Amino acid sequence: MSDVLDLWRKTSALPLGARVFSLAFSQKAPYFASIRPRFTVVEPNRAELVVRKRRAVQNHLGTVHAIALCNGLEAAMGALAEASIPRERRWIPKGMEVAYTAKATTDITCIAETDPEQWTAPLRDGYELPVRVRGVRADGTVVVEGTIRLWVSPRRGA
Repeated sequence: MSDVLDLWRKTSALPLGARVFSLAFSQKAPYFASIRPRFTVVEPNRAELVVRKRRAVQNHLGTVHAIALCNGLEAAMGALAEASIPRERRWIPKGMEVAYTAKATTDITCIAETDPEQWTAPLRDGYELPVRVRGVRADGTVVVEGTIRLWVSPRRGA
């Protein structure tokens, strides 16, 4: 089991545990702290977090800024990748394509998903793995959707 998944399972069972996990995860990549992600799901092939609509992440229109949305999607993807990847493999983001489909006028739930077989594809030198991502408003409207492409390769020394 991955360290991230193990930490999630241990902390999320405790009172305020999801907040503790979210703070700890944000320390791994400090720019995640700017959006103050609140993880709600971390499991193999799926991660969800909430980016609260607050002044620090709003644009001039009073909606959640596009880059804050992308940071939320990337944080969700990172947790999913850490919870899903076999120990003998490693990953790195290769690219991101997103479309903004509606105004982000509420808190946004950022969701990242993959299929189990994506993580066990034949390896050789490495391969590209697409992670489906989307951000959803409180009323269920998708405000951003796209793909984050990862490069999966053998872990050195594995």
